[in-house]
Amino acid sequence: MEEVGEGKDFSFPREEEKVLSFWNQIDAFKTQLKRTEHLPEFIFYDGPPFATGLPHYGHILASTLKDIVTRYQTMTGHHVTRRFGWDCHGLPIETEIEKKLGITRRAQVVEMGIDKYNEECRSVVTTFVEGWEEVITRSGRWIDFKEDYKTMDLNFMESVWWVFAQLFDKNLVYKGFKVMPFSTGLKTPLSNSEAKYKCKEVSDPDAMVTFPVIGDEDNAAFVAWTTTPWNLPCNLALCVNAKFVYLKVRNKHNGRVYIVAESRLSALPANADTKKSKAKGGAKPDSDSYEVLDTFDGASLVGIKYEPLFDYFSDFSSVAFRVVADNYVKDDSGTGIVHLAPAFGDDDYRVCLDNNIIEKGEGLVVAVDEDGLFTERITHFFGRYVRDAEKDVIEAVKAKGRLVKTGSFTHKNPFCYRTDTPLINRAGPAWFVRVDEQLKEQLLKNNDQTYWVPDHVKDNRFRNWLEDARDWCISRSRFWGTPLPIWISDDGEEVVVMDSVDKLEKLSGVKVFDLHRHHIDQITIPSCRGPEFGVLRRVEDVFDCWFESGSMPYAYIHYPFENKELFEKNFPGDFVAEGIDQTRGWFYHLLLLSTALFGKPAFRNLICNGIVLDENGKKMSKSEKNYPPPTEVIDEYGADSVRLYLINSPIVRAESLRFRKEGVLGVVKNVFLPWYNAYRFLVQNAKRLEIDGSGPFVPTDVATLRSSNVLDQWIHSATQSLVCFVRQEMDGYRLYNKLLYCPTPPSCIYDGCSQIVEDCLPSPFSHG
Repeated sequence: MEEVGEGKDFSFPREEEKVLSFWNQIDAFKTQLKRTEHLPEFIFYDGPPFATGLPHYGHILASTLKDIVTRYQTMTGHHVTRRFGWDCHGLPIETEIEKKLGITRRAQVVEMGIDKYNEECRSVVTTFVEGWEEVITRSGRWIDFKEDYKTMDLNFMESVWWVFAQLFDKNLVYKGFKVMPFSTGLKTPLSNSEAKYKCKEVSDPDAMVTFPVIGDEDNAAFVAWTTTPWNLPCNLALCVNAKFVYLKVRNKHNGRVYIVAESRLSALPANADTKKSKAKGGAKPDSDSYEVLDTFDGASLVGIKYEPLFDYFSDFSSVAFRVVADNYVKDDSGTGIVHLAPAFGDDDYRVCLDNNIIEKGEGLVVAVDEDGLFTERITHFFGRYVRDAEKDVIEAVKAKGRLVKTGSFTHKNPFCYRTDTPLINRAGPAWFVRVDEQLKEQLLKNNDQTYWVPDHVKDNRFRNWLEDARDWCISRSRFWGTPLPIWISDDGEEVVVMDSVDKLEKLSGVKVFDLHRHHIDQITIPSCRGPEFGVLRRVEDVFDCWFESGSMPYAYIHYPFENKELFEKNFPGDFVAEGIDQTRGWFYHLLLLSTALFGKPAFRNLICNGIVLDENGKKMSKSEKNYPPPTEVIDEYGADSVRLYLINSPIVRAESLRFRKEGVLGVVKNVFLPWYNAYRFLVQNAKRLEIDGSGPFVPTDVATLRSSNVLDQWIHSATQSLVCFVRQEMDGYRLYNKLLYCPTPPSCIYDGCSQIVEDCLPSPFSHG
């Protein structure tokens, strides 16, 4: 029997370190993999994190979930390859570099040189890799860091090219010119899913502005309300609803004549004098405020010309500055008349396009650059950041006598989840994956084939996202990422998509060792139409890093260039696990790409955990470090206590957990110390048996025990019930249910679920 020390001298963390040392001594993980390599494969996909800081408790939670499931699958007869992965490209890395180098504008990167910039990015990717390995290994997880995969590796990037080429051949890829969520902090458009990651409640200015009708005998003016006054200099049209009734009214206080929707007359101020109106708190008009001069339907307003606010777009006057109609105009706010700046609103762009005010494509003038600054076309505000210039825009409108009223409104606004800058809508060219109705229907069917824990996330949150799925913007006008493998002729008539390094080398005659921008941007392809048509050049964009992580099931094993049989025999994968925030992230992009490629889901089983918050309820952040360092807590209480604290919480049901160091201490006091004291009691009594001559203590296999003693029978029953329960719950990927013995056999009840367990007896310690 093993020696045990006094309880006060016993340290769980030090005992764990002894175990880790023993595992390392016998190379336990690799030995296990070797011994099970002849068994059926259990395919586990490990979602790649960014190594831009050391792991926090959210990462330890995810690692623990993955470790529990993969260990269990190994114990029940499977070979489970476990390779750690790293997300190496994209905005998180570039953000770190730009902070380090003080870069605030895109032009600075170009001046510096894309080659130098990208190599700076490469240098920081592995900064925290050793720290990650130390924390994850210390937490007790078995995972292969030596054979890890990185999204910046040539093999991984080549498989990403192959994935894109398959989608292109299926006509699921197109180049579009759209209004998209745009991060001025990152100087790039974002996908719709990224735009919804971070929202804040903010107070922004609004404005009610006049647009005088040209040639009206009463000098009437349309009144439009806008919640984005900064884009008033880019106005090209006004939009009404053809089905609404509109009124021409005269203000009895100052004689000004306005046109607004009948249902929105109450939105006008009682006194159209801006100063007085503001002093009265924006009082609503009473029955004596306005005289109705005329009534007409919205359709009759279409085509009427008005005087623009500014002359920045005077070259558009032949087609612009007129009224159009669309049903998207509502009467629950504003004036029933909407100002349209087609470069900065999805509906604005669509309506102006439908009414021939702008031309489809890149002919649209976008008077705000990628840094969020007004371009030289907007002369009075040239070089100003749009949101900083907003108050001055309102003042300029007021100076022209065109401001009816201004105020502020509180609303939720999307923010860049990397730079914490407010997003704007901005038109621009980009490459998209088409999510048409047919693909959306297949996505929903494939989702039904997957098993989620908890299932309500799949059936509600995730399904709702799929039903509302839109075309995916997969290109980024950035530098550090997998470049889009598209070469296009100068006239746009010839397009070649590379699906491999070999194809690029054959068509270009250039040996390729690296696929990053600074290594391949200068490579050209001769036109197949002849020398007179010049050469094809690569488009500048790189992939959204979600495209890379969504390609992980293929790229991490370099499919289809290697491991073809392994992949095709074992796809879809068996298991993935990440946080609930990945419903719009990794889970979605895994499913979208696998459905588009193979018509199958990427995975069969999924555990979705909640978010670990700090003790104040704020999301843990590597940059803010708003949590006690995991290494300190583990050194004080042990990794087992941290793991059990996390697993024995609502977070495994996709709910949130406020991490408290005291909670880990509670696990030590309420679980591990009682267990250890029971163990010490057993060992000490076994020693006494040997000392008093009763003979050596020989443990008996209670599973084969056939004793008439009721306590022995209970032990046997409890053991079998526990085995049955653990297998059932683990096979169902439920890591949270607890086995509770009821006083009346033969039921076994745990967390609301009942099961009849044959051979089950009541606990001898139960009462009643």
